[in-house]
Amino acid sequence: MAARGLVHGRLGANCVHVCVDMQRLFMPDGPWPVPWMEKILPRIEELAVKRPERTLFTRFIPAERAEDARGTWAAYYRRWAEVTLCNIDSRLVELAPALTRFVPPARLLDKRVYSPWTEGELDRILRDTGTDTLVVTGCETDVCVLATVLGAIDRGFRTILVTDAICSSTDHTHDALMELYCSRFSEQVEAVSMDQVLRDWS
Repeated sequence: MAARGLVHGRLGANCVHVCVDMQRLFMPDGPWPVPWMEKILPRIEELAVKRPERTLFTRFIPAERAEDARGTWAAYYRRWAEVTLCNIDSRLVELAPALTRFVPPARLLDKRVYSPWTEGELDRILRDTGTDTLVVTGCETDVCVLATVLGAIDRGFRTILVTDAICSSTDHTHDALMELYCSRFSEQVEAVSMDQVLRDWS
């Protein structure tokens, strides 16, 4: 679905770029490859270069081993035992190499589940910085980006989804979620190209 633009006006000083899980885990040579990740990475770099101090990178951190996880996450890590921390090179949880140079001043937020909101640290950071708007990029459109966007909506943040800077490992679920964001959440999600974000974040 095409970007709809900044329907609620230009972006201001109280805006934060939340980049979701752009990690080595999901690069083509990682255990969970997301093929489109390399394509969106240069677009994310463009925004991080412009606003490093207003950028926050989330990282998905797998369980040490399946028995350390709770409930259905234990079954999940039995299925994906090769991606538990005891079985992978620890460097795989790091950001994509092209993004590490932005930290600091960009922030890192580690999480053990899809959502970055469950432990309260993201709420605290955004409250302390007076943030009212989130610009969301990263992967995956239908998993961790979805959890990030829904949490932002629930908290009343203006939510900007950068259509050419998010991706999934499957095209059909990416497309389905873009339809969802732009139709069911049309009053709360602004689907925008990176060019417009770069131009209209004052």
